[in-house]
Amino acid sequence: MSEVKEILSSAESKMQKNAEHLQSELSNIRAGKASVNVLNGICIESYGSQMPINQVASVTVPDAKTVLIQPWDKTMIAPIEKAIIDSSIGLAPSNNGEQIRLNMPPVTEERRKLLVKQAKEEGEKSKVGLRNIRREGMDAIKKAQKDGLAEDMAKDTEASIQKLVDAFTKQIDADCVTKEKEIMTV
Repeated sequence: MSEVKEILSSAESKMQKNAEHLQSELSNIRAGKASVNVLNGICIESYGSQMPINQVASVTVPDAKTVLIQPWDKTMIAPIEKAIIDSSIGLAPSNNGEQIRLNMPPVTEERRKLLVKQAKEEGEKSKVGLRNIRREGMDAIKKAQKDGLAEDMAKDTEASIQKLVDAFTKQIDADCVTKEKEIMTV
């Protein structure tokens, strides 16, 4: 009985992590609105080590089209600016000696369609992850059945795992539709 609960809780926690990963991936897709997430993954050389920008500067969104970066140490302005230019985010920083401003350009219709396609691909990757987690759970149930788990208990557990997969699939679809609407809103 505890083995069944362990299989279910393990599957559910993995599915929850899968859904959280999708959320973070979708938040990194730039939809024309300013977001501090556009700087995720950009690191700079600071005091001998690589650090994310948000660990050497205050990153804020003063309005819907601007990201403002205020380094705590003014000598970090040039390395931050260079890291942004060298990154693949496609934004041109402007610096006034005190802070760096990133203005979000309007997104073209063609670019919006590409972003929607990217969001759908992330959703599909997440669904593949769910199916892999389901397969792992089903394999664990079969192994437990060989070790003496009752057949009806195994069938109930398989049904429970499938209900979890269905619920998380709905959540993934809803997240993707929400992101698609956000991207397509001009």
